[in-house]
Amino acid sequence: MEFSFRDRLKHAWDVLTNKDLYRYRGDLGPSYSYRPDKAYRYRVTEQSIVTAVYNRIALDVSQMKIQHVKVDDEGRYMETLDSKLNDCLTLEANIDQTSRDFIQDVVMSMFDEGTVAIIPTETNVKNILETGSFDIFSMRTAKVKEWYPRHVRLEVYDDRTGRHIEVIIPKDKVAIIQNPFYSVMNEPNSIVSRLNRKFRLLDIVDEYSSSGKLDLIIQLPYVVKSETRKNQAEERRALIEKQLANSKYGIAYIDGTEHITQLNRAVENNFLKQIEYLVNLFYSQLGITQEIMNGTASEEVMLNYNTRVIEVVTTAIVDNMKRTFLTKTARSQGQSIMFFNDPFKLVSVKDLSELADKLTRNEIASSNEIRQIIGMKPSKDPSADELRNKNLSQPKENTQPSATVKAEIPGESDSGADDTKKEE
Repeated sequence: MEFSFRDRLKHAWDVLTNKDLYRYRGDLGPSYSYRPDKAYRYRVTEQSIVTAVYNRIALDVSQMKIQHVKVDDEGRYMETLDSKLNDCLTLEANIDQTSRDFIQDVVMSMFDEGTVAIIPTETNVKNILETGSFDIFSMRTAKVKEWYPRHVRLEVYDDRTGRHIEVIIPKDKVAIIQNPFYSVMNEPNSIVSRLNRKFRLLDIVDEYSSSGKLDLIIQLPYVVKSETRKNQAEERRALIEKQLANSKYGIAYIDGTEHITQLNRAVENNFLKQIEYLVNLFYSQLGITQEIMNGTASEEVMLNYNTRVIEVVTTAIVDNMKRTFLTKTARSQGQSIMFFNDPFKLVSVKDLSELADKLTRNEIASSNEIRQIIGMKPSKDPSADELRNKNLSQPKENTQPSATVKAEIPGESDSGADDTKKEE
């Protein structure tokens, strides 16, 4: 429906000229100078390489497509269900986070705390404790505060009040996910704990060495043994410090019999070697390399990384959501939660053309499916959705089989055969 210029002016709404947006609208809730629903981490990992590794893994896990699907009796994918749970997993998890932001938050919280909980915050029932079947409209990550035999105390952000609240909820109503790399990341004597301690000590040494001290030794022309000589030496040192502090260019004078020795370097330590060793050990235990972090890893290295790290973390998340958010009846009806990875992300254009030819020739993918991978619009030709080898000619439809022509022998005919039978 097209609007005239007068109708557009009548129904126009401009956020910059609408005065209602600048007026007081009553109690909107508490306000913050930072985002209150975001989990901020104040540990020593913020100052080390560990946070960069955690963020890299969390970003790669969030790229996986997690969907609410229907499977056949063999557990094979059939179709994606149009459900509220699928909207949370593919579009919007809550009012503050998209689906990818939510998964990234889950992974980062799981790595930082060792355990994270996914709690449904909005459902189609008033009390999820009284029923086992409900539709999930939104979900959030929660921090596990206390453990009980069949319940947990969770700290979760309430987007209605803008505050973090604590709730006690049964374990079968929330998805509790434990870090698969708990022994590497969260144990008290894990490699990450040792690495963080070394970084903390290195920061202390760096702060001391860069504190602006001159590290000078003054040799006086007399022996400093008696109390009087020590007092004179302290007065002489204080005088030189005063000269340097009050001088514009940091210049001081000394007596001709005095000598100054400057320590131009700090005492050596092997912190850097130890940290390099721990970082390499940390990479090897997680199954990642430096090339993965800087983006120069080969296809084989990325395949190993996706298999040993990304799929392990994603499987832990999906399995816990599947057993919590899907009832036994739903699972018996073929409902499931699965994740999918795009295998063509690391394929070059040259290799992709060869793969496209092999996939279409062997009737594995149609032409429109290949066009979608490349980023092109699907073709309207009906043959583009067919699984067939385009290199072979298509058989013609409605073609009748050719009649068999029988060679006639001179002197023989059907009528002659009938006459012979009659004479007999």
